[in-house]
Amino acid sequence: MPFAVKGSYDVRVYGKGRRGVALTAVAMSAVLGLTACGGDSKAEGSGDQKDSTSDQQKNVPDARISIAPKDGTENVGINSDTKVTVKGGKLTEVVLTAAGSTDQIAGTIADDGASWTPDAALERGTEYRLTAKAKDGDGQVSTSNANFSTVSAENSVIGYFTPEDGTEVGVGMPVSLNFDKPVEDKAAVESKIAVETSSGQEVVGHWFNDTRLDFRPEDYWEAGSTVTMDMNLDGVEASPGVFGVQDREMSFTVGRSQVTTVDVKAMTMEVVRDGKKVKTIPISAGSPENPTYNGQMVISEKHKETRMDGSTVGFTDKKGESEYDIPDVPHAMRLSTSGTFIHGNYWGGRGVFGSANTSHGCVGLFDKQGANDSGTDGAWFYDQSLVGDVVIVQNSPDETIAPDNGLNGWNMDWAAWQEGSAL
Repeated sequence: MPFAVKGSYDVRVYGKGRRGVALTAVAMSAVLGLTACGGDSKAEGSGDQKDSTSDQQKNVPDARISIAPKDGTENVGINSDTKVTVKGGKLTEVVLTAAGSTDQIAGTIADDGASWTPDAALERGTEYRLTAKAKDGDGQVSTSNANFSTVSAENSVIGYFTPEDGTEVGVGMPVSLNFDKPVEDKAAVESKIAVETSSGQEVVGHWFNDTRLDFRPEDYWEAGSTVTMDMNLDGVEASPGVFGVQDREMSFTVGRSQVTTVDVKAMTMEVVRDGKKVKTIPISAGSPENPTYNGQMVISEKHKETRMDGSTVGFTDKKGESEYDIPDVPHAMRLSTSGTFIHGNYWGGRGVFGSANTSHGCVGLFDKQGANDSGTDGAWFYDQSLVGDVVIVQNSPDETIAPDNGLNGWNMDWAAWQEGSAL
């Protein structure tokens, strides 16, 4: 027997999928009547609703994409912070672009399709947009997006290092890092930089100041060894509010051992390779007014030809004009930051070498203008030298060069060097 429903009102029923259905009093009476008379517990139309919900569930892709960093994140690290992963499917496309650019930033989807990472570090202080697509086993596609910005240059610090990755160097080459901002928490930074050598030599870091950190063993690197540096500075707080962003490895090989000893008094230099003397060369060092530094110096740069202007290192006359300006100095190799070189000299005349010290502090070798004569002493030594080779100067009236004037930390004894570590 049908129920009688008095009055006029709406009853709203919400099923799965947020499907709203409005029933008037008349419609409500009909539904209740059918329930009482039909003897069935399912309301009319309920089977259709269930089928529709099932279809909706089937249409939801199984592939679930996760993007790191999350949408809207700021101060993202430029190395390992960006990654896309998926579960229940495989990535088919990932597009990463910088704001205002349509150029895609290179990245790689893993062989199993489960993840994606950029191929190189991102840029500091840059806004990025990332779009990722994936397919599940039924071929349905999922899409996810994220916008984020990387840490600014003002809030991050970078360490520029020498030597370059993959190079061959001499036995005296330290690992030298120069940071673009002062480092206050030196221990935090140094603890995240590991320098090791295949020879097994102990390697220790030394802070010369707030921005320079060098690494070396007690004695020169062993010839033929491999040195590796692993930097894990991404996210390290170097100073309050200033974070590291680098996460990378580099390595270099140590070539044969070559140590050259310059005797300023005798005006000669002796080249020793792998413990054997290979050549003695006449030289002209600094004059009595401008003597050459004593000490162990490391070749840090090589230039087949370069300009040398005395005014750039303080050599000017009373009028303020440069005491010398030579545009084409041949076979020049830097020994100090302050301007000490060992280089070819074509303007002095062959008779100067081995008989007089006439330079402004450099070590000069006989050479020809143009740097194209392979038969000169300057050309021979240049061709036989590597960046990182050691040049020792002795018997000069000048003082010993400061350890931080160039790559010349070998002028500090081991105990003093260790004291400069923050660890």
